[in-house]
Amino acid sequence: MNSPNTLIQKLLIQATELDKIGVHLIRIGVAIIFIWIGALKFVPYEADSITPFVANSPVMSFFYEHPEQYKTHLTHEGQLDPVQRQWQTDNHTYAFSDGLGTVEILIGLLVLSYAVSRRMGMIGSVLAFLTPLVTLSFLITTPEAWVSNLGDGDFGFPYLSGGGRLVLKDVLMLAGAVVMIADSARQLLQEKSAPQAYEAQSV
Repeated sequence: MNSPNTLIQKLLIQATELDKIGVHLIRIGVAIIFIWIGALKFVPYEADSITPFVANSPVMSFFYEHPEQYKTHLTHEGQLDPVQRQWQTDNHTYAFSDGLGTVEILIGLLVLSYAVSRRMGMIGSVLAFLTPLVTLSFLITTPEAWVSNLGDGDFGFPYLSGGGRLVLKDVLMLAGAVVMIADSARQLLQEKSAPQAYEAQSV
């Protein structure tokens, strides 16, 4: 009969192999996030919700017609305001969101393509790494990422708003992408060395 210490040791040994499964779970998780959130970008409420981030971004605000006016046209999730929706349409909010959603879905599919193409998977991993860098920059450029000064003493840094908390979670996406890049690079190097080893044996 195995002692408790022996059983724990066996479990720990088995746990050392979990990283092999973990990297695939990371890929699936990252792909789900990109594809699902990307698909939601085609829905008005999601497009409306990212308006403050885009309007305040120095590299994205030019996509909007009137980024400086966004504060007076914000709506809550689930709210239908025809006047504000028309403004968002004229502002190119939905056109930009459709384009962004297409890019996000493409990144998710590229991440999943690792199963059939290591090179395409590597491209997806790199894009999955770069995207959170842009998203995390919103913490610097977007006032709505922080609790507003509405009377409570807890506002501004480090008090993240709901939107800010969602942005901060991209730190995990960034870390996961690093793991995917490392694994893809390892696999590509193995693929490259395998034919060379075969040729050496044939000589």
